[in-house]
Amino acid sequence: MSVRALARRVAARVLRRGGEDDRALVAAEFDAAYYLAANPDVAATGADPLSHFLAHGWREGRDPHARFSIQGYLDNNPDVAQAGVNPFAHFLKLGRHEARPTTQGLGFRYQAISRLLPIEAQIAAAAATAARVPLASADGLVGALGRSRTGLRDLHVTFSHDDYRQRVGGLQLCLHQEAARIAGLGRDHLHLHPATPWPVLRTAGEPAGLEVLLNGESLGVHGGEAIARALGQVAGASGGARSLAIHSLLGHAVEDVLAIAGAVGLSQGFYWLHDYASLCAGFHLLRDGVEDCGAPPPDSPACSICVYGPARARHLAAHEALFQALSLTVVSPSDVALDVWREGWLLPAAETVVHPHARLIPRGPAPTPPAGPLRIAYVGFPVAHKGWPVFRELALAFEDDPRYAFLHLGAQPEPGLPVAFHSVRVDGAHPRAMIDALEAHAVDVVLLWPLWRETFSFAAYEALAAGCAVVAGPDSGNIAALVAREGAGWVLPDEPALAATFTNGRILELSRATRRPMLYDLPLSGMTSDLIAADTPA
Repeated sequence: MSVRALARRVAARVLRRGGEDDRALVAAEFDAAYYLAANPDVAATGADPLSHFLAHGWREGRDPHARFSIQGYLDNNPDVAQAGVNPFAHFLKLGRHEARPTTQGLGFRYQAISRLLPIEAQIAAAAATAARVPLASADGLVGALGRSRTGLRDLHVTFSHDDYRQRVGGLQLCLHQEAARIAGLGRDHLHLHPATPWPVLRTAGEPAGLEVLLNGESLGVHGGEAIARALGQVAGASGGARSLAIHSLLGHAVEDVLAIAGAVGLSQGFYWLHDYASLCAGFHLLRDGVEDCGAPPPDSPACSICVYGPARARHLAAHEALFQALSLTVVSPSDVALDVWREGWLLPAAETVVHPHARLIPRGPAPTPPAGPLRIAYVGFPVAHKGWPVFRELALAFEDDPRYAFLHLGAQPEPGLPVAFHSVRVDGAHPRAMIDALEAHAVDVVLLWPLWRETFSFAAYEALAAGCAVVAGPDSGNIAALVAREGAGWVLPDEPALAATFTNGRILELSRATRRPMLYDLPLSGMTSDLIAADTPA
């Protein structure tokens, strides 16, 4: 018998031994915390993560820890795929001794595309979820609206994609600020958002209840037509000071928006460019969610190969109808975002305004930093379009390099990484939380590597306010513009160039000890309230 044949026979015998042997072997290197964090559906069932992985998880492509890719291992090792055995168990028994690669080596973009659902499937799933949400009594809504601060005589109406009171993020912080300032103007604030998430604007025939928030209190979930009727009964089409601000239309139907605005006599308002949903259903302008597309003409071949292409027409048509029916001032938080919007599609805006969400005011030099490794941080949610995979790969590549320490400051961690996580929640009650955390941990560099052209980045402003340098990529929109303007970091051409600065140590030039940075206060704008305050009687 040849040596090769003998080796195959031994390998087959090893692979046939499973059961408790496999469980003990896998358990020694399985990261339960990582598995539950990466698979919230499993966590919600209360199942034992190791048992789930051994029975189902590996067959569903769920990874056992941050450094091993089930799908990557199968792609690289077709003999393992053909054998139908647990890839992780195979690696622990044989693969690592044979120096088999544990990932597919094609990068996070390949992984993201491989998991991407067609937009039609995403819409169908959103509609099915929305249809299961019961609607509250319309009579109860009429009564609740009548008990408002001004009886809806003075009213500010806003639309967004989620509940800004419960969710954390830049747009939500904007709405917190706007709500507080609107209250200061003495107006009632009516906010409407879909009760369940939607990836696109709705059409009139798609079901979705809208949660009604009046002065920050929920009045339940209602249909758009019922909300319009109730407002017409309570407020009527004439009143005192009234205004409209559209922050996001994801999950809304334009027909509902127009009916609600008409019920309270609003024919003009403000449309905010927090993203590029008016240009495409892919509101980050990322082809297949991973590559900047620049909003080409909708009949472009590029749109025909993008997952968002089939839904782009609905977004363009809906926004054209909206802008034709209402006189809307387009408000952009940055010049960069306004330029992208103007180049992407011509909508009949009444006016355009650039109104940043925050500004930097010097407050003095930063204190002398402590000795130690360069501290590199990622801030915010660990999501691909914000650049988390780029930071993650750096942390894994340089985890044993004593020159560097990696931190993640945000509300949601990814366990199992050589990254120190610190919980930070920025909201209306704690707008300075991230600045304070960055200062407290003496972060040298904040890596902001979004895949899309950010309209405005609170994270970039917070980093600069705390004395951090910012390192960004070329497609980062307002981040790149801010870094260039303030001279507080680098804009690098690509990810290999970023990795090279860590390999050769050039990134150490951005340490606090070398730069001696300034600290800044970061007053936030009042959003739409700043734009309507001049019309408010003294």
